[in-house]
Amino acid sequence: MTSALLKDFFQLKTRNNEERFITSGVTWRVYESLLATLGNSSSYRVAYLSQTLEIMSPSRSHELDKKAIARLLEAYLEEKRIHFWGLGSTTLRARDKQAGKEPDECYCIGNSKDIPDLALEVIYTSGGIDTLEIYKRLGVGEVWFWQNQQFAIYCLHNNSYQQQTQSTLLPDLDLALLAKYVIINDPLEAIIEWRKQIAVD
Repeated sequence: MTSALLKDFFQLKTRNNEERFITSGVTWRVYESLLATLGNSSSYRVAYLSQTLEIMSPSRSHELDKKAIARLLEAYLEEKRIHFWGLGSTTLRARDKQAGKEPDECYCIGNSKDIPDLALEVIYTSGGIDTLEIYKRLGVGEVWFWQNQQFAIYCLHNNSYQQQTQSTLLPDLDLALLAKYVIINDPLEAIIEWRKQIAVD
C-alpha cells in the first residue's frame, strides 16, 4: 500500500513543480509506514485526517517564502528577547485524534512543549486536506497562512479557529510590515533592513 501511494504521487510530480496527491481510505498504520519510508526527507509534506492522506511536494518558490518568513520571524523574536524553539517541519500527530501534519515551520513560544504554539503554512496551490481541522485536533494555538503575498492569521478559541488581523501570541508584531520584507528578492538585504526596522520599534 505504501509503495503504491508513492508511485501514484511520483507520477503526478513529474507533471508539475508543486503537486498535491490526496487519497482516502488510508489507515493510521499505513500513514505511519509512509512516514517511516520517507524518513527525514524535506522534499515532501505529509498530512493525515481521518483516513484521508495528502502528500505535497513544495516548489522552489514555496521553500524560498517559507525560509524567508522563518528567518524574519526568528530575527524578530531574537530582537525582542522572546524565548522560542523552532521545530521546523517536525511531524505532529495524534493517533486518538486521527490527525497528523508536517507544517512548513512551527514554533514553541515562551517555553518548549510537545505541541507548538504556532504553525506556518505557505500556500501556492488551492484545495487539499482541511489543514485547520488537523491543527485544531492537535491543539495548535495559532496558524499563519502565507498566500498571495499576505498573511491570514487564525487563533484557536473555544475549540474553534477565528481569523484575526493580528497574532495573539505576538500582538506587537506588524504582520503587514513583515509581509513587505518577505517579498524582497534579496534575502540578505531583507534581513538587514528588517533588523533595522524592528530595532527602533
